[in-house]
Amino acid sequence: MPIFEYKCTACKKEFEELVKSCDEEVFCPDCGKKAEREWSGKVYSSTGKPAAHCSGNCKTCPGCH
Repeated sequence: MPIFEYKCTACKKEFEELVKSCDEEVFCPDCGKKAEREWSGKVYSSTGKPAAHCSGNCKTCPGCH
């Protein structure tokens, strides 16, 4: 389960979220509106270590190792 950076489309809050998959909808912890993924941030695996050779696109990735 990766941790991704998100930005709220309504209030512009930036935050990190642990998600089960890349397709999971994420909502702002402050205002509850839908957030969008920030593709410029780092990607971490559930172990907290940077994922090796990770593009950030789970659809094309064999998984975090």
